[in-house]
Amino acid sequence: MDDGHVRVFQGYRVQHDSARGPSKGGLRYHQDVALGEVAALAMWMTWKTALVGLPYGGAKGGIQVNPHMLSLSELERLTRRYAAEIFPLIGPDKDIPSPDIGTNQQVMAWFMDTYSQQVGFSVPGAVTGKPLAIGGSLGREEATGRGVVNVTIEALRHKGIDLEDTSVVIQGFGNVGSHTAKIFDEAGARVIGISDVTGGVFNPKGLPIDAIFQHHRLGLPVQDMKVGDHLTNDELLALDCTVLIPAALSEQITGKNAERLRCRILAEAANGPTTLEADAILNDRDVFIIPDILANSGGVIVSYFEWVQDVQHFFWNERDIQQRLHELITHAFHRPSLAEREEISR
Repeated sequence: MDDGHVRVFQGYRVQHDSARGPSKGGLRYHQDVALGEVAALAMWMTWKTALVGLPYGGAKGGIQVNPHMLSLSELERLTRRYAAEIFPLIGPDKDIPSPDIGTNQQVMAWFMDTYSQQVGFSVPGAVTGKPLAIGGSLGREEATGRGVVNVTIEALRHKGIDLEDTSVVIQGFGNVGSHTAKIFDEAGARVIGISDVTGGVFNPKGLPIDAIFQHHRLGLPVQDMKVGDHLTNDELLALDCTVLIPAALSEQITGKNAERLRCRILAEAANGPTTLEADAILNDRDVFIIPDILANSGGVIVSYFEWVQDVQHFFWNERDIQQRLHELITHAFHRPSLAEREEISR
């Protein structure tokens, strides 16, 4: 630590499967990280990469730490130590970490640098989600949100709903939620409700997403803006809308509140936002569910693009990346039949 004393943090890296290729999965810094959670997320990554047709298996990592309680120097030392400890397990042909909750481009840069020091030369393909200057990819920051929009538009077409007549509610305004809102707004849908950890805002005529996006990037809560009615996260989930997108934490839609949902399509942008009990209720009510392993797969798809570019030392433009993301994720939507998709969502 900065004051000279030593603290020990518990860290994990779980590799669930490598039959299809190197394992792939995020690195999470959170005070509630536990081995069971990391193992479950690694299994989800196996299913996700297989569903969208990527040559990967599933992995996940994490450290039990609140990153907001560490200085930048402490965060760097923690990251480098963790990378050095799991060095024998990782690499561009073994296991490729990427950012997750509590980690970002800077953490991935430290991680890649530590790995490169161990082998004696720069290895950009050792991680994804890096800054552009050291082998990152265009389009990576908004990739998960863009994938959510692409696959939801396919669901709207499947249900015969026009995008111009679509109202969207998004719980969570972090990286995924904010970019989902911005891209939906640009596409012509009406985003009527959004929220962050402090609460949400609602305007049936549509919210000024660009202004809220810039406001929130300054670290300010969405409720600070006078753009609509204030409401809690629980109230937000019960809004009447075409599409509801939980993009925050897991288990937000449960057996206790599933009956109150008034959406036609539920796109699971977060990991595991719907419990088994809630899923059964929503299925009985004929709510079309886009499961998380499909809805939020845009991030791993563009991570795959980054890895391919690093290995080939040939980088694509942003239009190519967006087009290929659209092709892969919409193809994945149409791969299972409707019955299979409903089974996946369970």
